[in-house]
Amino acid sequence: MAAFSHENAMLVGMTLPFARPEISALPPYVPGATAAAGSGPPVKLSSNESPFGPLPSVVGAMGAGLATVHLYPDMFATTLTGRIAQRLAVEPDQVVVAGGSVAVLAHLLQAYCSVGDEVVFAWRSFEAYPILTRLVGATVVAIGLDSDLRHDVTAMAAAVTPRTRVVLLCSPNNPTGPALRRTDFEAFMAAVPRTVLVVLDEAYVEFVRDPEVVDGLAALAAHPNLVLLRTFSKAYGLAGLRVGYAVGGAEVVAPIRACVTPFSVSSLAQAAAVASLDVEDELFARVDRVVAERARLTAALEDLGWNLTDAQGNFVWLDVGEDALGLAAHLRAQPRPILVRPFGGEGVRITVGDVVNTDLLVEALARWPGGH
Repeated sequence: MAAFSHENAMLVGMTLPFARPEISALPPYVPGATAAAGSGPPVKLSSNESPFGPLPSVVGAMGAGLATVHLYPDMFATTLTGRIAQRLAVEPDQVVVAGGSVAVLAHLLQAYCSVGDEVVFAWRSFEAYPILTRLVGATVVAIGLDSDLRHDVTAMAAAVTPRTRVVLLCSPNNPTGPALRRTDFEAFMAAVPRTVLVVLDEAYVEFVRDPEVVDGLAALAAHPNLVLLRTFSKAYGLAGLRVGYAVGGAEVVAPIRACVTPFSVSSLAQAAAVASLDVEDELFARVDRVVAERARLTAALEDLGWNLTDAQGNFVWLDVGEDALGLAAHLRAQPRPILVRPFGGEGVRITVGDVVNTDLLVEALARWPGGH
């Protein structure tokens, strides 16, 4: 029998399977840059990762689980879910765990949105938002940030229509840095119908130091249409294991849980997350070090003349507009390449690293000829 080929198929009037037309129109998700093969070790400040490796006790918990990786993990992450609930003083049925907060959000949109529904979010914000929205067939309603690169909650509330099913609020906002103030959040919630699910994405909440920023956990009791997204990737340093979760009312969370891919959180990831909850004091001491380095970095950049947004995550934003790609290229061309995340035509996001990384970055930015 002759081998089957696309050309043969066309000859006999056949065609190959084709994807939904929406898929080809999806904006690509751009990961943080990595070093080219054969290049020297870069300063990788492009992915908002922790500069610290996992604690020995967390590594030990993963090692202990290696002998049972031939078995499926606990599908519902029962122990981890219970520990998160205990940590947050909520009930276990108010928590759902999945393979990173991005996956949790994907399942949430699967549960609550379909073709013709609208999802409202600020822009620029987390670049997965428009991708995940379009994947479920919903319509993107992107509302521009205000002049301080914060959420314009008045405009976002005005954009809510009878077709709006979900609103996404990113606090602190990735990639621009400011977090949502409590007064702005409460004004927004008062203006939005309770039939609209509001998602407060708090992936960087552990790095917030502004007392005026909304505390999502404290807001849950007053807002039954609110869901929080949190992650073990940033403050807990488990980005490579993919563990995230949502917290909300039990009735709101149940449909999300129904959409979670079975066995999507590995047994090693579950063990590492539980072990991390056991050593939060050590981990949050590391978070304090990142916050201190963030302050040192922002002060050094302001001394160089940079006008920065309010940085409340583990990153800073350089609002350089059309110079974004040029600045990223300048940093990558340093004797020790510095990798950052440029957003063409808008700005550059730079993860806060350790002391050495900060010094190299500041020195390189001092040599940037493009202005501040």
